[in-house]
Amino acid sequence: MPLFRVTVKNVVNSNGVYLTPGMSVNVNTSSFANPVTTNGGQLVAEAFMRVYGVDLRRANALTTSRLDVEMIG
Repeated sequence: MPLFRVTVKNVVNSNGVYLTPGMSVNVNTSSFANPVTTNGGQLVAEAFMRVYGVDLRRANALTTSRLDVEMIG
């Protein structure tokens, strides 16, 4: 199963959600496709909620323009 590291690229302060560059989570997926664009980014959104308690959808930050995706395993 591929492992991706998803990292915030720049400061996001939107709808009461504050993200800083460098915030990152690791996401295990069952496919080699970008987890931000696959299935509406559900796995990434859940991982950020679990680790940081922030809602990427509420901040409109669940996009590849705000998040950097790197395959690490």
